[in-house]
Amino acid sequence: MSGKPQVLFVDDEKAVRLSVRQWLELADFEVELQETAPAALQGLSADFPGIVVSDVKLPQMDGLQLLERVRAIDPDLPVVLITGHGDIAMAVDAMRRGAYDFIEKPFSPDRLVESLRRAADKRRLVLENRRLQLRLSSGGDIAGRLIGTGSAIEQLRRDILDLVPTSVPVLVHGETGAGKELVARCLHDLGGRAAHPFVAINCAAVPEALFEGELMGYERGAFTGAAERRIGRLEYAHRGTLFLDEIESMPLALQAKLLRVLQDKVIERLGSNRSIAVDFRVVAATKADLRAAAAAGRFREDLYYRLNVAELALPPLRERREDIPLLFQHFAHEAARLHDREMLPPDDTTMTALQSYDWPGNVRELRNVAERHVLGLKALSGPLAGLAPAAGETDEGGRSGLAASVAAYEKSCIEAALADCQGDVRLTMERLGLPRRTLNEKMERYGIDRRRFLPEPG
Repeated sequence: MSGKPQVLFVDDEKAVRLSVRQWLELADFEVELQETAPAALQGLSADFPGIVVSDVKLPQMDGLQLLERVRAIDPDLPVVLITGHGDIAMAVDAMRRGAYDFIEKPFSPDRLVESLRRAADKRRLVLENRRLQLRLSSGGDIAGRLIGTGSAIEQLRRDILDLVPTSVPVLVHGETGAGKELVARCLHDLGGRAAHPFVAINCAAVPEALFEGELMGYERGAFTGAAERRIGRLEYAHRGTLFLDEIESMPLALQAKLLRVLQDKVIERLGSNRSIAVDFRVVAATKADLRAAAAAGRFREDLYYRLNVAELALPPLRERREDIPLLFQHFAHEAARLHDREMLPPDDTTMTALQSYDWPGNVRELRNVAERHVLGLKALSGPLAGLAPAAGETDEGGRSGLAASVAAYEKSCIEAALADCQGDVRLTMERLGLPRRTLNEKMERYGIDRRRFLPEPG
């Protein structure tokens, strides 16, 4: 299939069919022609990625009956009706039954093309939302876990969902606080291993002398102090997911033993010669360049290639500044519920500072700042305290410098989404990932009237 919007055009007059197809193909539509409604219905399904356009007066089944049948297949599939015999009552009845638009003959090609472009945009949004919901239906709402609307976080969500159905090892690379464990939990919780353990080990926090016993487990009497048998973390992760955080800190000697486990899928507890089969997905996380570490002899190259079957790179927060307002609001609302406090929106000076700061602690640091804001503990303490609005022009709300730029950008994003969604608030909320109350508040703040974006009456 081409990337062009599709139109299924139904009319019993051959000359009309041919002329409309010529108009629409010149306007870059892909057109299918049918003479009767039953013939049109034969190839129609709920995943049809286009619009149905039909004359009202047809043999066998008229356009209004076709509208009813199409809506039974998919109530969100746009149907545009055309008639040379219409009147106001018929138009009102057609719209009441769910027609997207009603066009009376004779009509100009521009009038038809304009209506179909709006309908095609609506259909595209509906199908995109359905595809996303279908991908998420197996395990939860990843957009509610990995929050953001920027291209970087959207690509990360797509990459995770592509890996969810598999069991391949994944290497997650990102700075401290960027959300590496959250990504690992998404891979676990949304996949087929969700009913089994998620075992997280911080390789930098376990003393080297205890590392092997922690991972492999041990039998009673295996060493001084081993009073009881202990099940190791690798054995406990059987059928689930093993998350190895800061994998670069794992001792070289133990790296060799981990590699053997990943290759043979068996472990031996300390003090035992019995092999125990294990089956887990391994997700390793690092803030270091493991390839460079392997080249320098600080990390086993063979283990690096074993872990790096698939790689996910987490962008630092400073590279996704467009997500900071949404993340801050999410964390603040979360903290307000936890501490039973009122959520007070940040003022423009605070938001400017949040947008300007480089966030060395990434999302984790932003979460802490949001919680301090809710608790009234000088949310912008430390390095943030000295940040002030940049000098420059102010907007009509008194915002200056970066704050004015952020506000203008946010306003333009909302207006663009409303335009794409033809003023439909529900679709706009889904497009922007905002709750209704937040969207309403922003529209009121920026003086945005959704009626400006509603389709013109036909």
